[in-house]
Amino acid sequence: MKIIDFKTITKLNIQPETCVKWIEESFALQSHANLPAKVCLHLPDNVFFTTMPCHIPSINRFGTKVVYRYPQHIPALKSEILLYDDQEGQILALLDGTWITAMRTGAVACRSIELLRNTQTRNYAFIGLGNTARATLLCLLNRHKEEHFHVYLQAYKNQETSFINRFESFPNVSFYISHSTEELITNADVVISSVTAADNLIAQDSWFKEGVLVVPIHTRGFQNCDLFFDKVFADAQNHVSQFKYFDRFKYFDETANVISGIHPGRTNDRERILAYNIGIGLHDIYFASKIFEMATAQNEIELFDTTEKFWI
Repeated sequence: MKIIDFKTITKLNIQPETCVKWIEESFALQSHANLPAKVCLHLPDNVFFTTMPCHIPSINRFGTKVVYRYPQHIPALKSEILLYDDQEGQILALLDGTWITAMRTGAVACRSIELLRNTQTRNYAFIGLGNTARATLLCLLNRHKEEHFHVYLQAYKNQETSFINRFESFPNVSFYISHSTEELITNADVVISSVTAADNLIAQDSWFKEGVLVVPIHTRGFQNCDLFFDKVFADAQNHVSQFKYFDRFKYFDETANVISGIHPGRTNDRERILAYNIGIGLHDIYFASKIFEMATAQNEIELFDTTEKFWI
């Protein structure tokens, strides 16, 4: 079994374009994967831990990720992944899931934006400026070097300064600071929210202009949009079917159907669209499998595995 830690993964220097490619490949396998709904347990003080299993028969892999959030941790969101071979039932690797979670989430958000933004999109608003937001913008800027992005950031504890500094080497982005949530959203063609805790609604209905795309990566704070947006997309129906207003969505489809061309996404520039990137184990296990194949065996350990019937 390989132990693939955070440093080992980051040293592989996996590019944002590769992450989006892996997302497209894994979405293509979704209809044949065994992908049960994640199990999430919530504790006081916005603490949670979630188990996300998946089996991908076409690559002979199954596994599970455990992701958890403790506000006092640095980073607050952490995870680990167990990866198995489905032919022999052999454990292949224990991987740190922190980098994988951030980059696969950002890559999914990027692909959703590419698919569902309106043709006149100019302004991108970011609420929550952590690693998920960084990963999303990294994917967008690397995938669209010919496009200039006008990015509006919600000021919060001076995080906007660090965020801007991260992208100072990119010539295809300009940054603007908003000190008002209303100003941020009313000017936006695409709203990307990656806040992990929100006890109240983030914006009033009237703040969302025609044609807007809202990508609530961690789902919090946009329940009012469920009721009046024209279309809602998600990475898996069983992850949103328990939402309070699911039965009142005007239109719902899975992102994989849009990527594959089975169903259309946006059909005109006036539609207000929600893209709920809930995060699915399919992407985690696919990324883990790719990284397992890339990683060296230097951290390999042998587990004692009994091969005979035993009695206690």
